[in-house]
Amino acid sequence: MSEHKDLVEILAAMKSAHAKARPVVAEVRIDRLRRLQALIRTHQARFVEAGIADFGARHPVQTRMELAATLETARHAAKHVRRWMKPRRAALPLPLRLTGARAEVFPQPLGVVGVVAPWNFPFNLTLAPLAGIFAAGNVAMVKPSEIGPACTEALAAALDEYFDRAEVCTLAGGAEVARAFCALPFDHLLFTGSPAIGRHVMRAAADNLVPVTLELGGKCPVILDRDGDLAKAAARVALGKAQNGGQLCLSPDTLFIPCESVEPFIAAMRAEFCRAFPSVTDNPDFVGLIDQRAYDRVADYVAQARAAGARVEPLTSQDPLAGAAERKIPPAIIVDPDGSLAISREEIFGPLMVLRPYGDFAEVMDCLDRSERPLALYYFGRDKRKAAMLRDRTVSGGMTVNDVVAHASVEDAPLGGVGNSGMGAYHGKAGFDTFSHHKTVYYQGAVSMMRFLAPPYRGKHAKLLDRILGAA
Repeated sequence: MSEHKDLVEILAAMKSAHAKARPVVAEVRIDRLRRLQALIRTHQARFVEAGIADFGARHPVQTRMELAATLETARHAAKHVRRWMKPRRAALPLPLRLTGARAEVFPQPLGVVGVVAPWNFPFNLTLAPLAGIFAAGNVAMVKPSEIGPACTEALAAALDEYFDRAEVCTLAGGAEVARAFCALPFDHLLFTGSPAIGRHVMRAAADNLVPVTLELGGKCPVILDRDGDLAKAAARVALGKAQNGGQLCLSPDTLFIPCESVEPFIAAMRAEFCRAFPSVTDNPDFVGLIDQRAYDRVADYVAQARAAGARVEPLTSQDPLAGAAERKIPPAIIVDPDGSLAISREEIFGPLMVLRPYGDFAEVMDCLDRSERPLALYYFGRDKRKAAMLRDRTVSGGMTVNDVVAHASVEDAPLGGVGNSGMGAYHGKAGFDTFSHHKTVYYQGAVSMMRFLAPPYRGKHAKLLDRILGAA
C-alpha cells in the first residue's frame, strides 16, 4: 500500500474524526440525510448532462427516475432513523430475570464505510447506500466507477459541496486505485458490480477482516405459466428490459415460455418494443451501451449465436447489430441457444434475452435448481400454488409476481443477492442494520448468577444440571 499512502492517510483521518464525534446523535444523522436530499434536487440538471455524456444516449427522464428513487431512499431513512436507532430490550431467561437484571441491544455506528459504485446507475448506486450509512451514524469513502468519468466528476463536485471530507470523501481513478481502495481497513465495505470482480473484492477485504456487502447480479429468470396473461407479461418484461438499455442487474435475462406460447409471446414483445421504440438508432429514448467494450461484448453474443445456428429474433424493425455507430443494440431474443454459448452462461447486461421453451413446469424447476442463484426471479401466472412453490423452493435475492423489478422499489424491505448474486442488503431498515454493530449491553441486578456457577462443585451443581438436562 506504500504507493497509495494517501488513501491510507485519508482513511486514518476519517476514522480519527469519527471516533472523536461519537456518539452520533439523531440530529446529526438526519441533517446528513437532508443534505443528501438537497444534493439530489440541486444537482439533477448536472447529473442529467453527465449521464448523456457517458452513455452517449440517455434520456433525461431515465436519469431523473434514478434520482427520484434515490431521493425516496434518503427520505425513508430520515423519517425512520430515530426509531431504528433506539436500543431494543432483550428477553432474559427466568433465572436472570429473578436477579433484577436486564439487557438491551444497542445499534452502534461502525465507523468509515467504503463504497465501490458501478457505472450502470451511477447516481443511485453511489448515493442510495449513503442513506443507510448516514442513518447508522457512519461516514463514507466513495469510489465511483472510472467507466463513467462525467458522472464521477459530477458526483464528486456535488458531494464536496454538501459534505465535509470527514463525512464523505470521493476518490477518482482507475482499476489500480480501485484495487488499493478495496484493500483498505474499512469498518465495512460495500461493492456493487459483477460476481467476477466481487470475488477479488472479497479477497482484498479478507486481509483486514473487513466485513463486506456484495451487490452482484446474475441471469434473472422470467417464468410465464400457461395460465399467465401473455400480453401483460410481454409488455411488462419489455418495459423492464428497456430500462437503461438492459444495463440493470435486475433486468430480465432468461425467459421460460410454454412451447405453444413461444411465437405469440415473441410477437407480443415485438409489438410492445415497436410501440415504445419505432426506431432504436437515432432515438434519445433508448439508452446506449456505456462504452465500446460493452457494445462489443453484447454484439458478440449475437454474432456467436448466429454462427452457431441459433435463431435470433429482432424485437424492433432493426437488426440487433444496426446501431454500432451509437453503441446501441436494438432489442432481440435468442431462441434456445446451445448451453455452451456465452449468452447462455453469462449475465447479458444489455438489451438481449434468451428464450427457453418448456413443456412441463418441472423442466423449469429442474433448470432453476441447476442454475446459479439469481438476484431476482419473476413469475407470471395465476396459480398461487406455483407462485408459492417458486417462492419456497428457489433461492434468489428477491421475487416479483406478475411484474419485473418492482420489488426493488419497496424501501421497507431488504434488497440484496444470495450466493453468486451477492450477500447482504442495504435498503431501508436492512441497510441501517448492515451498517450498524448491534452491541449487547447487560445490566446486572443485585445478585449475580455467576456465584452459582463457581467452584468448588458440589451436589447442588449436579442437581441443577439434572433439572435442566436430565440425569447423566
